[in-house]
Amino acid sequence: IDLFGSDEEEDEEAAKVREERLRQYAEKKAKKPGIVAKSSILLDVKPWDDETDMGQLEERVRSIRMDGLLWGASKLVPVGYGIRKLQIQCVVEDEKVGTDILEEEITKFEDYVSS
Repeated sequence: IDLFGSDEEEDEEAAKVREERLRQYAEKKAKKPGIVAKSSILLDVKPWDDETDMGQLEERVRSIRMDGLLWGASKLVPVGYGIRKLQIQCVVEDEKVGTDILEEEITKFEDYVSS
């Protein structure tokens, strides 16, 4: 004699409801964008000598365009013997842009950049 009734139908029904809720949760989570990791980088760009046009150097550096790269403020910092280096700030998305790529792109301007 089954005094409390059959639980099999409720278990199957509860499992279906649970699976449906899990599926809806997974869909909702898939639509939500993930966290984008960003880094703020301060670059020091050293010219060849004291006769290098620093305005042109800055224009060349800022001409580098990549998805996930945003140039910020810059300033000229004295190094010594009349030579000034360009300090420039940028914000990058870690997944899209790395420091190696930036360094490689900046050093391509061989007429202006020493390191």
